[in-house]
Amino acid sequence: MGQVNEIDFSKIKMLVMDVDGVMTDGTVIINSDGSEGKNFSIVDGHGIKLWHRVGFQTAIISGRPSKATTVRAEQLNIGCVKQGCKKKLPAFESLLEELSLDYREVAFVGDDLLDLPLVRRAAFGVAVANAVDELKEVADYTTTKAGGSGAVREVIEYILKRNGKWQDLMQRYLV
Repeated sequence: MGQVNEIDFSKIKMLVMDVDGVMTDGTVIINSDGSEGKNFSIVDGHGIKLWHRVGFQTAIISGRPSKATTVRAEQLNIGCVKQGCKKKLPAFESLLEELSLDYREVAFVGDDLLDLPLVRRAAFGVAVANAVDELKEVADYTTTKAGGSGAVREVIEYILKRNGKWQDLMQRYLV
């Protein structure tokens, strides 16, 4: 695991996430009509809304295309969604170029082998608790929560508490 102490959390403005195994538990539900469903965490969704509330951006880079992912991204106002990315690094680099961001301004959360290049490249590379060992070995941080069970929210809180934005966000809940 990398040295979290060396990361400048004040520079992180963008959270990029994988979907299956990160925003979900990795289960894909195939209905009898062929349509697909996924279980997304409401806790993660609220965390993403908190992230947006401080003016930060979010994006999805997923290996699988899915209508359920598109719908959830729309519900959460996730600005950029790239699906069907068998090689995620080119999609990541394209995203950074489109948004005029540097990798030092980005955190990435993943769970599987396709996520290795992004976890290595991002300023703060995160593996969820149920990630493959190879990803955990190169990640700066491994969540205590599994994908689909609050891992994204955990990452958001972790970053916001370290960049000084968490306490201001909490004021609206403490009234």
